[in-house]
Amino acid sequence: MENKKELRNWLDAFGLDHPLVIAGPCSAETEEQVLKIAHQLKDSDANVLRAGIWKPRTRPGNFEGVGALGLKWLQKAKQETGMLTTTEVASPHHVDLALEHDIDILWIGARTTVSPFIIQDIADALKGTDKVVLVKNPVNPDLSLWLGAVERFYSCDIKNLGVIHRGFSAYEKTKYRNNPEWQIAIELQNKFPDLPLILDPSHIAGRRDIIFDLCQTALDLNYDGLMVETHYDPDNAWSDAKQQITPATLIQIMKDLKIRKEVSESEDFKNKLNNLRAKIDVADNQLIELLAKRMKVSDEIGQVKKAQNVSVLQTKRWNEILGKMVLEGEQHGLSEEFILRLFKAVHQESINHQEKIMKQ
Repeated sequence: MENKKELRNWLDAFGLDHPLVIAGPCSAETEEQVLKIAHQLKDSDANVLRAGIWKPRTRPGNFEGVGALGLKWLQKAKQETGMLTTTEVASPHHVDLALEHDIDILWIGARTTVSPFIIQDIADALKGTDKVVLVKNPVNPDLSLWLGAVERFYSCDIKNLGVIHRGFSAYEKTKYRNNPEWQIAIELQNKFPDLPLILDPSHIAGRRDIIFDLCQTALDLNYDGLMVETHYDPDNAWSDAKQQITPATLIQIMKDLKIRKEVSESEDFKNKLNNLRAKIDVADNQLIELLAKRMKVSDEIGQVKKAQNVSVLQTKRWNEILGKMVLEGEQHGLSEEFILRLFKAVHQESINHQEKIMKQ
């Protein structure tokens, strides 16, 4: 992707002295609801009013959005408050309707990002426009799929691009609705540092009590903005009630959040940081050496199993190890989630080593 610096121009043009804030209801429900929320957000740090018009639900029968009628409500809210507007589009038809109603920013949902065919159709429909397009990460943790969607828009000469990190689905249940998988967003940021990165804490959290912590983490990681679902009566929202907060709560969160400096010119700070990073480098090298030693032992176990025609996977032994490591980890201040992810990865590598030996 060439000329990546152009990708940030649309955000720089806002001239903000704080991160971009997109806020509004998960779904546009009524004209009164959209306008009321817009006016409650008008004098806050929220720059853009969001509302879902078409709602792709996992299963049919749930509220699937008011449709094109809601675009007129967003138009009216823009006229009355001066806020920019944004909504999700999932087809060229949605794009045409959004453009007709002068929606400022279009976002691509996680379910759409998974399909290169649909992404290409939407990119073709947007060709020649100067609209801002924000691409949510795909449902599953696939960085290439996420980057591929961005590249398809860029290839259609759509320069005003950004991405939204809304977390990834996982088989195991955690405290999140969608696991953040921060390292994937960080890797994307490393590849395209001038591509604005926005956090959607609502869909990661799935519940309102951890919205603040997720927003603070995003700012600590130098994210460019936040997209937070807000509703004046969240408990009675027509969709995703548990993850929405009130405009008043959003305003308080914005006051409480701390924006960190990206760098410090203090020599004392630089020296301390360099010393600590040197310790991290040593520890990382030791980790690699320990993992290599562990895999050599796994190779030896594989040889023993092969000689006795014993299966690679020993479920009882594995469950015992996992339970023990979770307890050990807790005693050392390591979360259960981290220990499970780490040792499942180690176990899989061990299985790979033993399978290789079995096939020799």
